[in-house]
Amino acid sequence: MKYYLIAGEASGDLHASNLMRALQQEDKEAQFRFFGGDLMASVGGTRVKHYRELAYMGFIPVLLHLPTILSNMKMCKRDIREWNPDVVILIDYPGFNLDIARYVKKHTQIPVFYYISPKIWAWKEYRIKDIKQHVDALFSILPFEIDFFEKKHQYPIEYVGNPCVDAVEAFKKGYKTTFQEFAASNRLDAEKPIIALLAGSRKQEIKDNLPQMIEAASRFPEYQVVLAGAPGIEPDYYSRYIQGDAVKVVFGATYQILFHAQAALVTSGTATLETCLLRVPQVVCYYIAMGRIISFLRKLVLKVPYISLVNLIAGKEVVPELVADGMTTENVYTHLKKILAGSPQRDEMLKEYEQVIHLLGPSGASQKAAQLMASRLKVNKSEK
Repeated sequence: MKYYLIAGEASGDLHASNLMRALQQEDKEAQFRFFGGDLMASVGGTRVKHYRELAYMGFIPVLLHLPTILSNMKMCKRDIREWNPDVVILIDYPGFNLDIARYVKKHTQIPVFYYISPKIWAWKEYRIKDIKQHVDALFSILPFEIDFFEKKHQYPIEYVGNPCVDAVEAFKKGYKTTFQEFAASNRLDAEKPIIALLAGSRKQEIKDNLPQMIEAASRFPEYQVVLAGAPGIEPDYYSRYIQGDAVKVVFGATYQILFHAQAALVTSGTATLETCLLRVPQVVCYYIAMGRIISFLRKLVLKVPYISLVNLIAGKEVVPELVADGMTTENVYTHLKKILAGSPQRDEMLKEYEQVIHLLGPSGASQKAAQLMASRLKVNKSEK
């Protein structure tokens, strides 16, 4: 069968690539065409556009790049019609993907699957109408989404587990490098423990968060600060915010950095959950310009009390969230100090992590999603 996938950022590229491998196991004749990244390309098929050409965040960047966004959308729609796949699989990225879903349902008979739901439980809940009308099946990776979609909106979904569990388990199974070996291969200090910085995958996130993260983490001279370089972000961009040798940047090794880290400062997103799965205490940092106004509006707009996946899954504050005007260097320093080695807050956080991991369930999300997708497609074929 022919599978058309659309992922608009780094985390989507990772999860889509794992799904593609699982689909290959279910369908030996699987063909892929996609908007995505290097991980998807490594599986095979044809990449139409790299997600770097899609990932614009915030009102002003989107407005400035609107002609490019609209051109990419038009190209994608045309490409889907011309290739005529057996299914279109959308991975998160709702601003782009829900428009594609609407077009596909209106102009073709191609089924639309959504893997990794848009976070409409947080905001823009009205998008449930689009999902109900234009998405044939939704495959959820967050356990609390079952109640939201099925009980609140009477829209049946499939919870398949979380692919981060798969990715972390696969990494831990194959990773045998000692801290000394890791330090030597990346020119780090083998005598100092690591504070990891995960400052986001978009330039705007990095610009807004990294300077304060560095300033706070650098106040602990007994630790070394290691920044996980995001895919698609060039080293020169990071150099704007890093002075001297105080911070080391390591690319393509986020899990390795976390595996060896004592603590982490993390922007909200999938990275918060990955940090939890790797059992690293963390502080969630998400600065937004005009913080006081945003903090006020957040209470009016957001439908959920937390922004990090760890807290959302737990249903309570497991990790501190420093958001908007709460994201200051002093606040980061204070909360980071509480989770370094030997503190009771660190031990409590690690204990709470185990409950979050239990709620996520066992590994195998990609395989389960692929099996369910293949089964639905076979039924569709037989009914035609």
